[in-house]
Amino acid sequence: MRNVMKVGIVLLLAAAAGCVSSSKYEKKAKEATDNDTKAQQAAAKADACAKKAADLESQLASTNAQFATAVKDRDALRIQTAKLEEQKGAAEAKSKQYEQLAGSLQKQIQAGQIEISELRGRMTVKLKDKILFPSGSAKLSKEGGAALDEVAKAFKDMQGKNVIVAGFTDDVRVAGGGFKDNWELSSARAISVVRYLVSKDVPPTMLGAAGFSEFRPVVANDSPTNRSQNRRIEIVLTAADYEPPVVEAR
Repeated sequence: MRNVMKVGIVLLLAAAAGCVSSSKYEKKAKEATDNDTKAQQAAAKADACAKKAADLESQLASTNAQFATAVKDRDALRIQTAKLEEQKGAAEAKSKQYEQLAGSLQKQIQAGQIEISELRGRMTVKLKDKILFPSGSAKLSKEGGAALDEVAKAFKDMQGKNVIVAGFTDDVRVAGGGFKDNWELSSARAISVVRYLVSKDVPPTMLGAAGFSEFRPVVANDSPTNRSQNRRIEIVLTAADYEPPVVEAR
């Protein structure tokens, strides 16, 4: 009987021991599973953070690029605004100069001797050849000299200008006067005007002469009236592109 009880006790102890081992295993297994889950969650969170960081970095790069573009556009706008202000000031100055020139030549303009115009900063004083020269001649008439006297007064104190005197004819061949053709006549008339202006104290460094013959008519050479318009002297004022060098006296 005692032996039977001993066996039963042993079996009970063994069963109890097995239960304890199983419980520990399950606990450890659960802990491992929980840890694995936590690790996966942590990894997922790390991936999410990394993606968010990458997105933020991309947004920052985009913002920086937009900022750089905005700065560039702002600087370009400032430069453009400065240029427009400069052009506006120049245009106002040119218009003022035009008004001064037109005012000084008002008498000749009203008498129909002179026409004056301004386009894109270029002023043109136009004189009909019959006022300045006898037909086929490059010698200034008395009336022409009087008209040029007023032009010279307006020009002699000007600064920063080129003054180009251009001669034009109609398409009728020159006859007599010692000129081979309209090229010579138009050039000689332009030179006569330049020389007269110089004699009236207009600085020669700002003057030039050119002859265009019959090849730049303002209207068709198909009537006496039109031909009269094409026979002309134009004095063109533009911004100076030449400054005389300073030469030391010896």
